[in-house]
Amino acid sequence: MSTTKIVSLSVAGLVAFVLSLMWGIPYYNVWQQRLAGEASLARATQDRQIAVQEAQAKKEAATMLAAAEIERAKGVAAANKIIGDSLHNNEDYLRYLFVNGLENTKNQVIYVPTEANLPILEASRRTPAAAP
Repeated sequence: MSTTKIVSLSVAGLVAFVLSLMWGIPYYNVWQQRLAGEASLARATQDRQIAVQEAQAKKEAATMLAAAEIERAKGVAAANKIIGDSLHNNEDYLRYLFVNGLENTKNQVIYVPTEANLPILEASRRTPAAAP
C-alpha cells in the first residue's frame, strides 16, 4: 500500500470518528441527563417515604404514650379514691398526719387555718440579724 492510501484512509477514519462523536455526544448527554433525572426522582421518592414512615412512627409513639398516661391517671384516681374513703370521718388520723408533718418543717412558717378557713398572718416576722 502506498503512503497516500494510508494517509487518505487515516484522514477518512479520523473524519468518520469526528462525525460519529458530533452525532453521538448530544444523544449521550440527553441519555445521561435522563438517567440523572430518574436517579433524582428515585431519591426524592425515597426521602418522602422515609419522612412518611417517621411521621407514622411518631404518631404511634404519641398514641402509646397517651394510652400509658391514661392508665397512669386511672391508677392515681383509684388510689385517691381509696385514700379519700379511708380518711372520711377519720379526724384523729388526719390530726396525727398533721403533727407528724410538722416534724419535717424546720425553719419554715406554718399557717394554721382558722374557723373561717383564713390563715392567721403574722404582722411582723423576726428576721435574723445581718452579719457585719
